[in-house]
Amino acid sequence: MFNKHAILGVTAVAALAIGLAACAGTTDQPAGDVDATTATSAEAFGGLDALIAAAKAEGQLNVIALPDNWANYGAVKALFEETYGITVNSADPDISSAEEIQAADNLAGQDTAPDVFDLGTAVTLDSLDHFAPYQVANWAEIPDANKEATGLWVNDYTGSMSIGYDSNSVPKPTSLDDLLSDDYRGAVAINGDPTQAGAAFAAIGLATVQNGGTLDDFQPGIDFFEQLNDAGNFIPVNATGATIASGETKVVFDWSYNNLAAAATVDGWKVTTLPGTVYTSFYNQAINKDAPHPAAARLWQEFINSPEAQNLFIVGGAYPVTLAAMVDAGTVDQDALDTLGALEGDLVTPTSEQAEAASALLAAKWAAAIS
Repeated sequence: MFNKHAILGVTAVAALAIGLAACAGTTDQPAGDVDATTATSAEAFGGLDALIAAAKAEGQLNVIALPDNWANYGAVKALFEETYGITVNSADPDISSAEEIQAADNLAGQDTAPDVFDLGTAVTLDSLDHFAPYQVANWAEIPDANKEATGLWVNDYTGSMSIGYDSNSVPKPTSLDDLLSDDYRGAVAINGDPTQAGAAFAAIGLATVQNGGTLDDFQPGIDFFEQLNDAGNFIPVNATGATIASGETKVVFDWSYNNLAAAATVDGWKVTTLPGTVYTSFYNQAINKDAPHPAAARLWQEFINSPEAQNLFIVGGAYPVTLAAMVDAGTVDQDALDTLGALEGDLVTPTSEQAEAASALLAAKWAAAIS
């Protein structure tokens, strides 16, 4: 899928000068008079300058489920702090999308509740009542298919579902059938529970389209993992950078940017994309409607969609949602994009309806398939 598999180090974009404040208008309305919890755009504050002032007054931003090595989020969080002087409190980096929503419920009304979410599609669509609508300043640069019309959620970045493997101990897999052989006994894992985690959900999606199925019915993917489990090759371990580094998980279905990040640090870890259909899916940004820092949450959305942050996703091996607009405007980090290469192949992504149906099917059948 990728023309090049090298990944750049975690660095800030050269000669960075954040553009949000520069392009913001001034306002006669004091930021303190604005109810940030109901603001649906920066204009509700009187402009981006006033939003920035309100967010700085809050001084904190709570994020959740954002590992530093996931799509370069470590650099994204650091740049937000550096740019605005707002402290980013990063909680529970390795939990699933479903657990993000559960944390919001458990912490509702507390200062430690998440302000923003980064979620897989199935959980996003099942959690709309948790979100506050918000449209960023460059809303028009985000394709209609990549956002909810009122701003309840917006896509942020995508990659493809890949297979990472320890080339020092297992052969390169070239098909799903390869993974059923004795070479992979007790070796194959996914990133979480597919009924809760977006990456694991996508692993079943990839197995579905690679196993003769379509995104209308994930049963062929469930069937494959049942075969894998029966062969003694599937292990119910939540694959992470730590399990890869320790050798506990020798083969991992995961997003390309995660496996590429592991390849940059773990000796012998390589990444392959199976020939044929390529499964892709965006993750989704959303604001917690009960965010304890509502202005900072909205500024985070503006920042995530700025060229500076979107370029950092490219550095981290992911494709940002405003990529086409940045290429047209000449604001893309071309060196990073050239290093990453094009997202190519027979690409498939589930629709909202397909994701909802797959989520229901997995809830009904996944546990029995791997028991």
